[in-house]
Amino acid sequence: MLWSTVATAFKLSLGELSPLQLMLVACATSVLVLACILTLQRRWQAVIALSPRQYLISVLMGLLNPVLYYLVLFEAFDRLPAQEAQPLNYTWALTLTYLSVPLLGQKLSRSDLLAGLVCYSGVVVIATRGDLLGLEFSDSIGVGMALASTVIWAMYWIINTRDTRDPLAGLFLNFLFGLPLILLLCLATAGLPKDIGTGVLAAVYIGVFEMGIAFVLWSRAMRLAENTSQVSNLIFISPFLSLVFIHFILGETIRPSTYIGLVLIIIGLWWQQHAQFRFYRR
Repeated sequence: MLWSTVATAFKLSLGELSPLQLMLVACATSVLVLACILTLQRRWQAVIALSPRQYLISVLMGLLNPVLYYLVLFEAFDRLPAQEAQPLNYTWALTLTYLSVPLLGQKLSRSDLLAGLVCYSGVVVIATRGDLLGLEFSDSIGVGMALASTVIWAMYWIINTRDTRDPLAGLFLNFLFGLPLILLLCLATAGLPKDIGTGVLAAVYIGVFEMGIAFVLWSRAMRLAENTSQVSNLIFISPFLSLVFIHFILGETIRPSTYIGLVLIIIGLWWQQHAQFRFYRR
């Protein structure tokens, strides 16, 4: 539910703030929220007990997420309608599979290739707004950035598989160490936000939920689940529910090509996930 609202929040904030200003407010808010959660759960020891090498890893991970990932993602949302940028970003799960081949030595199955064909055909439908013969993208740079964000996010999670830090402590340190660089970039370009309006309030919302509470709830759900595949299927509700908020709050008229493309993307992701699940059961 929380992740379904963030595409709308992105566009509301970007209506008044630059991508870097949005990043600054959201990241600072996230650091405060994660610090509160660490305090409530009495997990500060997981932060304090880290080695110098793990602190260095936190700095490097912070450059990847939040700095690089959200800069590219917010630039994509700044250029594209929410109904286009949001479904394209959901292809990160398939990107993760493909990047696992060169980076983790995994092999692609025929199901992975078929899922990719279906999934990225949905990307083309959305990016061309249904004009497949013309093959003219609505905003080629925006589309490229939305797809690039999936590569960055997938790389982040691949690196995360080798991360021995406590997940909550690691996320807190990533954002804490990424914040100064975001501040410097913001001061060097757009400057600090001047007014506390809809843009700043939406950015605070993003920091609380997209970058904070939603992650904690999802991690908790995955730990408690008897079958993680069944729980992860719930994420497929999010992009469709997101279109409801995009339509009624942002006022975007959802194009038929968006529905068709999103259905293709979800079918591709669902097929890939269930093919892998059947393989591991064997």
